[in-house]
Amino acid sequence: MIGMFDSGLGGLSVWRELTAQLPDEPVIYLADQGYCPYGGRSDDELIARAELIADYLLAQGATLLLIACNTATSAAARHLRQRHPALPIVGMEPAIKPAALSTQSGKIGVLATQATLRGEKFRQLAAQLHDHAEIYSQAGTGFVELVESGELDSANARRTVAAALAPLLAHNVDHVVLGCTHYPFLAPLIREQLPPHIDIIDPTDAVVRQTLRLLQQHHCRSGPQTPPHYRFVTTGDDHSMQQFLQQILQRDDRVEALQPA
Repeated sequence: MIGMFDSGLGGLSVWRELTAQLPDEPVIYLADQGYCPYGGRSDDELIARAELIADYLLAQGATLLLIACNTATSAAARHLRQRHPALPIVGMEPAIKPAALSTQSGKIGVLATQATLRGEKFRQLAAQLHDHAEIYSQAGTGFVELVESGELDSANARRTVAAALAPLLAHNVDHVVLGCTHYPFLAPLIREQLPPHIDIIDPTDAVVRQTLRLLQQHHCRSGPQTPPHYRFVTTGDDHSMQQFLQQILQRDDRVEALQPA
């Protein structure tokens, strides 16, 4: 069974693609909405949350951990791998490399949370690719809150997206990398406000491929189940998560409420 977690509902963009490509694999998804957003929290706080959540998911039977959150990956993935050396762990990182290697203008933009942008992993990636492209980073201020509230197509959402894109457009980037799993839910608005020649890069497909590879490598795939077994857990408001599942993913699953530790 795959155990997934995110600060909130954004990682459901990864869940959506994962379950489309691995329809037989049971998945438990935990939204840490009681501590959302992660972007303004310290690495120590995020490591502590990641430890608690990983322990919970393992206790539920997870055999692979998917950190469906760029911020949590940046802060805590290395720590979790050291703490659980035998556990296959998949994390998220901004897809800077494919953007940098395919840019025609030599300029790419990265949308992510402040925590991801200040993280060591992002700085290392940016430094490695400095010779291939100029990288302009921009925090998606307000993006997480829009997705958590299900506000994906409003005048306020358009203004918020436009404000974040404006500095990147001013630098004449030709790729915009989505560096937070919440952001793909706003991709239609982002696409609407970008010129046609600018590509949007979402790392979700690569993350799903890595998940499948590790499941096979570690022989931890579950047998086929009909129907597939999915669980949704939140440390926040179970009604808001259930509403999101119904309205955005057209699912009627029950959401389990877990008191945040």
